[in-house]
Amino acid sequence: MNRIDGRKNNEMRPVKITRGVNKYAEGSVLIEVGDTRVICTATVEDRLPNWRKLEGKGGWVTAEYGMLPRSTGTRMMRDATRGKVNGRSLEIQRLIGRALRSVTDLEVLGERTITLDCDVLQADGGTRTASITGAYVALADALKLLLENGLIEKFPLRDFVAATSVGRVNGEIILDLCYEEDSAAEVDMNVVMTGNGKFVEIQGTGEEASFSREEADRLLNLARDGIMALVEYQKQVLGPLPFITGGCQ
Repeated sequence: MNRIDGRKNNEMRPVKITRGVNKYAEGSVLIEVGDTRVICTATVEDRLPNWRKLEGKGGWVTAEYGMLPRSTGTRMMRDATRGKVNGRSLEIQRLIGRALRSVTDLEVLGERTITLDCDVLQADGGTRTASITGAYVALADALKLLLENGLIEKFPLRDFVAATSVGRVNGEIILDLCYEEDSAAEVDMNVVMTGNGKFVEIQGTGEEASFSREEADRLLNLARDGIMALVEYQKQVLGPLPFITGGCQ
């Protein structure tokens, strides 16, 4: 298949993560995946939601997600103007939070909340997966800062986590869909995995079509390859991390 940008079916778009893009946040990155650009900032607060405090199970990691008005071809209304968070944004921010908590030992945080704000500057497909991949780096930087300042006793991360999209377009299985490919996809899947190859979440849908078990396996295998490449890049960007379980460098 001749893809819009000339990539091979198993090839990802160029990925670039720039750390420290916000001088106020405890961790911040700009992640660029092709023409998709998302800024992810990590904020550490010495507080917990009341329900979490009552549970007595340590800290909390959560996320918020939003698209700037001209992140797309036509201007979008801000959630603040609309008066509520739209359903898509709410679903995505919950996904980001789940992905990050899956590799975090929350008890180590103590009574702290870390919020990852993922703001889409420009959208060209894969904003949720880019947000997860970038937010992990921002979270790691925030946790490193807490550890260096003696505010936590050990590094809370157990592993890396990243995400990408796969799909079937014109009958072919492809990796990392841009907007045009996503719009034309017969099958669309978002996959979140840890650095040791375990699944965190799989969101797969047939768009006016169905897919076989064999196709599902091919999609997941392709997603795994892409995510492992993203994890290797996260490692390059962050350098060695003192994982609490060791052996995840």
